[in-house]
Amino acid sequence: MSRSAAFLAVLGLLIILATAAGCTWSDQERTVLKVVPAGSLLYPFEQIEAEFENQHPEIDVQLEGHGSIQAIRQVTDLQRPIDVVAVADASLIPDMMYIPMGKGEEDYTDWYIPFAENEIVIAYTDRSRGADEITPENWYRTLARPEVRVGFSNPMLDSCGYRALMVTALAEDYYNEPGLFDEIIGGAFDPPIRPQLQDGMITINLPERMRPATEKVAIRDGSIYLLSLLDAGGIDYAFEYRSVAEEHGLHWIDLPPEINLGSAEHADYYGKVRVNLGFQRFQSIGSERIGQPIVYAITVPRNVPHPEEAQMFVEFVIEAFREERAGWPDPLSPEMMGVSV
Repeated sequence: MSRSAAFLAVLGLLIILATAAGCTWSDQERTVLKVVPAGSLLYPFEQIEAEFENQHPEIDVQLEGHGSIQAIRQVTDLQRPIDVVAVADASLIPDMMYIPMGKGEEDYTDWYIPFAENEIVIAYTDRSRGADEITPENWYRTLARPEVRVGFSNPMLDSCGYRALMVTALAEDYYNEPGLFDEIIGGAFDPPIRPQLQDGMITINLPERMRPATEKVAIRDGSIYLLSLLDAGGIDYAFEYRSVAEEHGLHWIDLPPEINLGSAEHADYYGKVRVNLGFQRFQSIGSERIGQPIVYAITVPRNVPHPEEAQMFVEFVIEAFREERAGWPDPLSPEMMGVSV
């Protein structure tokens, strides 16, 4: 055999071996890991998914974003076989998952790990009404204008929704502007939604169905679903997480730390406001949301289909958020992230 023929034969064998090696996991069934994150986590989790699958080609991570309440209900109400749940409000996990899976059975989970913080901002675009005038000092007056349309997510489904209500109620108190909540949000409903002050606590009681009666307010199932509406000019301003505003290239107004739900130093002040969800299924669990600093958390349901792979993914997420990720405030400290509650 000539040298050229021998070379071609060896090359052909190498190609066959390389092709076979490349098809190892396509020819075999990969483990499908169902991960349900809060919508505001989709962007960083898509990056984490790619990195994780590159290191673990035998695992196929499938992401499905929902509002934080809806994410948990995939497990508790719909009884779906979900491997990992990650939410934008750590307190939702004990409130909604530390309950028995059935009569005489164990809880859906009994632990979670906090891993990141965030804050609420007012997001907008160049085409928003008042975009050339709005500032951190006058933002609330701009949103209160009758012709300005404001969007937030459904508080029955998404934590950013009830936080939008909290921020607006706190702003009314912080700026000493009586009626501000009504002008920005509450007056758009019939009957109006109005905060009640009693014993130093601001309480917002919501109807069972959040249906605005005017075009002043628009509501979507999750905060990320407001982005297309904002981009199309259907609304002028949206209550969003800062990470979401930055990841999607929006303009935004930073709110004072006293009301943006992003400062541990002001936790006591945040705790002055609570939102009572009107949805009947929340009467026994998770119906009362208290203002507190925004903390994200992750858990693995007890009846998880793939416990080992789920734990691997959780550890990967925690490690990823130890590194600064674009668009996010500083992650929690390694000590805080390592605590299971």
